[in-house]
Formats: sequence, C-alpha cells, structure tokens
Amino acid sequence: MSIVDTIKNTLVPIHREGYPFIAAFAAGTLLLGYFSSILFWIGLILTAWCIYFYRDPERVTPVDDRLVVSPADGVISAVGPAVPPRELGLGSGEMTRISVFMNVFSCHVNRAPVRGRIARIEHRPGKFLNAELDKASSENERNGLVIDSPNGTVAAVQIAGLVARRIVCWAEAGGSIAIGERFGLIRFGSRVDVFLPLNAVPRVAVGQTAVGGETVLAEFGGAAVTPLVRIS
Repeated sequence: MSIVDTIKNTLVPIHREGYPFIAAFAAGTLLLGYFSSILFWIGLILTAWCIYFYRDPERVTPVDDRLVVSPADGVISAVGPAVPPRELGLGSGEMTRISVFMNVFSCHVNRAPVRGRIARIEHRPGKFLNAELDKASSENERNGLVIDSPNGTVAAVQIAGLVARRIVCWAEAGGSIAIGERFGLIRFGSRVDVFLPLNAVPRVAVGQTAVGGETVLAEFGGAAVTPLVRIS
C-alpha cells in the first residue's frame, strides 16, 4: 500500500452537505483574523469543529434481516412503547420506540435501520425544543420515513433539536433502501426515533452509546434472510 493510499484510508471523508458551511466558517475566520489574531484562532477552532461535524465515515453494517441497526451516532435516550406521529399513517396504537440523541459532536449522517421499500416520506414543521425531551417527538420539526421491511412496517423519524434548524433527506418515496444506507442528516444536534412492530426485541438500554449503521438496536425472531445485494 502506498503512502497516498494510507493517508486516504486514515482521513475520514467529509459529506458534501458540509462544504458550503466549512467554506463560510473559513471565510469568516480570515475576516476575523484581519482584525484580531485572537479572533482568528477562535474562528480556526470553529472551522475545525465544522469539518469534524460533517464527517461521513464508512461503516460495516450487519447483513441480517432479523436485525435493526442504529440510524445515527449518539446516546440511547428512550426505549419503550409510544404512539408514532400521526402523519406517518401508522395508526393510533403503540409501537416500540427507540430514540437516539445526537449532540453537536456526533456524526449527523443518518442511516436506514432496516432494508425495504420506502412507503412514504412526511415532513412536518414544528418547534425546536431540546431533542432530549419526550415531547420533542410530537412538537418539534421532523421528517419521517416509513419503510416496508421483511418484518413489517418500520419508521425512522428525524427530529430537529434546540440548535438544529435544518433537516436534510435525500431518500425518495417508492424507492428501495438497504440497511445502513445513508438517507439524510440533521444540522446541528438532534435526535432520530425508530418505531418498530411490538414483536421486535430491544437489544439496547437507555444511556448506551450507539454507532450509526453498526449498533444493533433490536432483533426480530424467525430465520435470517441475507439480501443478494447490499448498498453501503
């Protein structure tokens, strides 16, 4: 392996969504540096943080239809029964909800918790409460994906937070999505809720750290089905 290949494998890629923000932070740093060296160093630190925030590392996702993986990096903030948002069309009955809270230092690229067909995508405007609060699920701005998976209907809901003001989703309704496949991100600090059928068995606890696309959140019973093609 050459030195160039080694460097490429060591550096974490930056998601293209972050380029305009990184450029803005860098330009602001140069402007501040014109007036004060102290302000320049503050701006440089903020620019470095912006680059770190938009990192998009590769992940190794388990290929097993019995498993539900975390849609985001963060801390498990809730595990238990909850009624999904009305706009998802999943009825008024309770499902198993697992919430992953992301702070401003987490990787904010979101990944599909299961594979299947995207039945619908619904965006709802709302408030920007602290994403750790339980009522943020129903009151905050959010974007939900409903996925018809081999084990039933699963939903992943991106929820804006106190600092987050922008939800990005590039998935499209009607298309297929692979487990662990990137489908969006949220700026800057937020939460993702996963709603599962009640027969899914949670495999995480509140306070546990999750890695998007890798950490197993829950498991379904039955025989495993390995897809012929996996999209990373």
